[in-house]
Amino acid sequence: MTTAPLYRKGLHDLGDGCHAWLLPDGSWGWSNSGLITGSGTSLMIDTLFDLALTREMLEGIRPVTDRHPLGTLVNTHSDGDHVFGNQLLAERGVEIVASEAAAALMTQDQVTALASVKERDGALGEFTRHIFGPFDFSGIVSTGPDRTFAGEESLDVGGREVRLIQVGPAHTPGDTLVHVPDAKLLYAGDILFVGGTPVVWAGPTSRWIAACDLILDMDVTTIVPGHGPVTDKSGVGPVRDYLSFVQQEATKRYQDGLDVQRAVESIDLGRYAKLPEHGRLAQNVLNVYQELDPTVPRPPRFDVLGRIGALEGFTDALADEGGR
Repeated sequence: MTTAPLYRKGLHDLGDGCHAWLLPDGSWGWSNSGLITGSGTSLMIDTLFDLALTREMLEGIRPVTDRHPLGTLVNTHSDGDHVFGNQLLAERGVEIVASEAAAALMTQDQVTALASVKERDGALGEFTRHIFGPFDFSGIVSTGPDRTFAGEESLDVGGREVRLIQVGPAHTPGDTLVHVPDAKLLYAGDILFVGGTPVVWAGPTSRWIAACDLILDMDVTTIVPGHGPVTDKSGVGPVRDYLSFVQQEATKRYQDGLDVQRAVESIDLGRYAKLPEHGRLAQNVLNVYQELDPTVPRPPRFDVLGRIGALEGFTDALADEGGR
């Protein structure tokens, strides 16, 4: 396989006309982008969390895009750290493609909500400023796709095939893998968090595990995750194992009659306790309960941040949400 690049910020040549733009340390908001070149054109995978970061990336990839002008952008899913820079690509006439499920969530309300949660008082606001403080959400105009698909789609990028495979709902409703068959390379979006804790916003967890199994069965040797360093299939197992662990532990507690909060409090993460963002367990257990019992409430994503923050030491964050 191609030797994995050092985990440093910026453009990385992965060989066979494929590149990654990495943003260490891969925690909340620090996501990766990709670039696939063909004859006279290129395709970008995902933009970044704000306009400044996306402009910096667009300037940084110019040695490639001056020779292979950007023609297409694919968003792997709808989270802001993968789409908030879209308007800068649209201004250049780049066609944007995403799954139908992802497109439905790319709204201006998404931008407004994220900006407003940073202004909250108390520990919840403190936690959100801790994780989102480096990012500037001003001036962002939500920009969705020009073209959508469901299931699978094949794109021609200057004479080479790029396959889009929708595996969501998993992390989000519209997760998409971007596969470059002739390079044996995969851009996994947030189906893979390498070195961090996955968070199951949509689920069910079983579909995310199935997506990991699909990757393990694919003919790929290099994988660019949504967050973290470039990897190979060895980076898939730990994500699958963590999700399976949470699913098993949460299911046991559901069957024992524990509510979600008591289930979260009683789970010993063991080797996973040292993973960054370990507080995401709060959402991951909730998602398993929702799969087992569809009547379990589905609070807004930003409400769940209070529970995550409380697990990560922002002890009043849960109280800020009224204990919900």
